[in-house]
Amino acid sequence: MQELIFATNNQHKLREVRAMLDGIATVLSLGDAGLHGEIPETADTLQGNAEQKAQWVWQRTHKACFADDTGLEVEALGGAPGVYSARYAGEHCSFDDNINKLLAALDGHDNRRADFRTVVCLIEADGSQRFFEGRVDGVILRERLGTDGFGYDPVFMPDRFAVSFAEMPADVKNAISHRGMAVKKLAEYLRP
Repeated sequence: MQELIFATNNQHKLREVRAMLDGIATVLSLGDAGLHGEIPETADTLQGNAEQKAQWVWQRTHKACFADDTGLEVEALGGAPGVYSARYAGEHCSFDDNINKLLAALDGHDNRRADFRTVVCLIEADGSQRFFEGRVDGVILRERLGTDGFGYDPVFMPDRFAVSFAEMPADVKNAISHRGMAVKKLAEYLRP
């Protein structure tokens, strides 16, 4: 089975993606690969950040690797927080800080439409690159619901569901989420 280094320090993401690629690839964390330090995320697009992070790993290992970048895009906020979703409330902010800022920004707005997008950049051992994208549409809730998941999961309810991502069992969320869709496309590409 192929080994892939996943360019993330986020244990929640690592657990989700390992479950999704189980039986297809062995997913190594940055620590497993002996990589430490801050990975740059300075691009102004999700694709740019995913590529930048994957390149950082590939340049140090020359091994197959992948990275993702995810953005929450809220209609009433002109697409914000978008590429800045992870640090919406500032550098070194918590998930709660980001949610608090988002809910405050939407206070008084009736339009709660939003989408989550994930772009995955795969770099193969030979340096060739491929991109895979996933998107899910939904609404931003007025309060947190659920305790599972991470990030904006407690306030995002996908279309055709009556629960937030944080209220869903992990296997259901992984099957329909933005990251789930992007990683499913990656899995289809990797499957022998």
